[in-house]
Amino acid sequence: MKSTMPRIWETMTVNEMRQVLRKTQTVILPLGVTEQHGYHLPLCTDTIDAWEIAKLISARTGAVVAPALPYSFSGGGLPGTINVSPQVMSLMVQDIVSSIIQNGFKHIIVLLGHGGSENFLALKDGLHMYLRANPQLTDIVIAFAPVWKFSSTWARIFRRKDYHAGEAETSLVMALRPDLLKTPMVEDPPRLAKLQRDNPDNYQLVETLVDSPHVVTRIRQRPDIKVGVMGYPKAANVRLGRKIVGETVAGISALIRQVECRKHKRYKEIKIKRKEMVIV
Repeated sequence: MKSTMPRIWETMTVNEMRQVLRKTQTVILPLGVTEQHGYHLPLCTDTIDAWEIAKLISARTGAVVAPALPYSFSGGGLPGTINVSPQVMSLMVQDIVSSIIQNGFKHIIVLLGHGGSENFLALKDGLHMYLRANPQLTDIVIAFAPVWKFSSTWARIFRRKDYHAGEAETSLVMALRPDLLKTPMVEDPPRLAKLQRDNPDNYQLVETLVDSPHVVTRIRQRPDIKVGVMGYPKAANVRLGRKIVGETVAGISALIRQVECRKHKRYKEIKIKRKEMVIV
């Protein structure tokens, strides 16, 4: 998998960055989070996934790896979780992207190690609005690349209702940072474990003082969920982790080659999908 050494942004000097800019115009921006991952995985699991995979992609493609962002919105409330509101996170990423472009790079691969409903939507919408608000950036390509979208093995695991801190994520830590794996692998009681596998957002307690769909609800971590595992971590193994890593690195490397080949010089019209409209 490894053909050259990865190009790490923060370890370069000014002169080294000038030299790199003559060789590549592609940057990978790894985005993680600091959040609950059960009792067996570290709080930095999503950041590890994005950072380590980004370095492997860099070694294969020559792209530069920007410093990883370990803060975003989790929504969880178990000890160790740090939440940054989705709006602030999205604006921060837009500022980072803007600065990367000012350095002279033209291709930015936003590599998500963390999903989360609120986080995902805010970031994707924010990047769309960033390009919409900056029509002068006609030769800039921003790719939105969640790591789990590039592995068919990971997709099959999702279909088995294995999500957060389960088989896939545990296997990835086994493959990427086995020194951070803890034992034993503890789960919430069966009823709560199943509840979280049925829907990853079921860790939330949604409350309202008024029984009306027009009233804004209050959302917080369910107090009866103490571990927060949404899958089957005991099924994890290092071979599976390496397979997921290999598929993800290959998939995102292919995306970078597609972006860099500059076949996107002509704008392609994309049909707008019908959205729900509110007519007053």
